[in-house]
Amino acid sequence: MNPDPDAKLILACQEAPMTGLDGPFRELYELYKDRVYNVCYRITGNPSDALDAAQETFGILFRKIREFRFESKFSSWVYRIAVNASIDLKRRSRARSLTSLDALQEGRGPLASAQGRFDPTDEKVEMPIHAASRHELEREVQRAISNLSPKLRAITVLRYIESQSYEQIAETLQISLGTVKSRLARAHDMLDRFLTPVLDRYYLG
Repeated sequence: MNPDPDAKLILACQEAPMTGLDGPFRELYELYKDRVYNVCYRITGNPSDALDAAQETFGILFRKIREFRFESKFSSWVYRIAVNASIDLKRRSRARSLTSLDALQEGRGPLASAQGRFDPTDEKVEMPIHAASRHELEREVQRAISNLSPKLRAITVLRYIESQSYEQIAETLQISLGTVKSRLARAHDMLDRFLTPVLDRYYLG
């Protein structure tokens, strides 16, 4: 394995007293904060959840950094924590959403009073497809990624947003190269279905 480019900084963090986000810990945070947030945002799909997942990522990283033994690249370990934190947050959010939906269906909750007010035949009501046609392509791509399962979402983000190689993805997610390739193939098929009509609208009007 090639020497880890972050090795000197990691060793400094492991030897430093845990007195807060200063010294080598601050340097490590500055080095990874944007990359971690970007991964979290792409997987969670919104800034608020991304901030929560990024905060959880760094909390875990700083609590467990002394356990890191350079058995993989440090960056792979960081990405793995960020991916898992983002997926866990999405699962918790989904559970809360299902609870809110149950309340809505039973006529409870803050949205219950709005039921029955949407009339798709009303010319003043803008249909979602019309509104979506004016969104920037970037938002449509993010929406398509958000429609993938958590595992496919993670592998898509690492490959196409973070530009990781198949080998790096396998190391980050601790899966085989064959699994990397099969998941990416499934992600391609799904993204094609999601994005083809969007791209037709975007480029052909």
